[in-house]
Amino acid sequence: MPHPVPTILALDFDGVVCDGLIEYFQTAWLTYCQIWSPVDDTPPPGLAERFYRLRPVIETGWEMPILVRSLLENIPDSTLFTHWATIAQQQLQTLDLTPAQIAAQLDGIRDNWIQADAEDWLAQHRFYPGIIDRLQQMMNGDTSLFIITTKEQRFVRQLLQQHQIELPESQIFGKEVKRPKAETLRLLIQKFTQAAGESISVWFVEDRLKTLQNIALQPDLATVRLYLADWGYNTEADRQAAQQSDQIHLLSLQTLAQDFAAWG
Repeated sequence: MPHPVPTILALDFDGVVCDGLIEYFQTAWLTYCQIWSPVDDTPPPGLAERFYRLRPVIETGWEMPILVRSLLENIPDSTLFTHWATIAQQQLQTLDLTPAQIAAQLDGIRDNWIQADAEDWLAQHRFYPGIIDRLQQMMNGDTSLFIITTKEQRFVRQLLQQHQIELPESQIFGKEVKRPKAETLRLLIQKFTQAAGESISVWFVEDRLKTLQNIALQPDLATVRLYLADWGYNTEADRQAAQQSDQIHLLSLQTLAQDFAAWG
């Protein structure tokens, strides 16, 4: 019989807890300008809107300025949605930079922005409706809350602290751990199972379908209850695939705000 309340609730951050589309584009544009030095450092009309629409293809931050370049080259949106992984690698081959170097530039721009005007940087993000209240409820409950994200831990902490959410560093697994999300879940299960001396219940909410599908393929993670956040950075096709899956559950923001018993 399934646990009515999870022992561990693990949440992705971008696209599940926080919507940072405005900040993503601005940071991606500044990084693009730093790498390619365009004549005009003002983004052309409509570029941000296309970037927002294509955000679901992005897996890690270094891809964001690459997406900006691809959009400026007028690669059709449909092609980018379908072949992004290949296009990103092709773009990378034209640069004398590695993903790690691009990521370092991107993070450096964020750091400079925060140092210069932290309030302005924070203002470019918004937490999804009801999320802060729900996080506070969870932190006062019996479930252990974790954030597993490809965003830098320090950025996650700054954003949460803005809303008086003080989650310990040990409960935020960011990009710096350099570990797939499946492996982080595996380590948490091992740690909590050993401490409890019995089986535990782990639920994971993510907005990227491929991440959930990868976890679902791993036999030792079969007990993890997987949820696709339908309000996050995914497509209608992703949401339909989740509805048809017997391993992945489609979760709405309204349901997340309710007691765990309502999650189905």
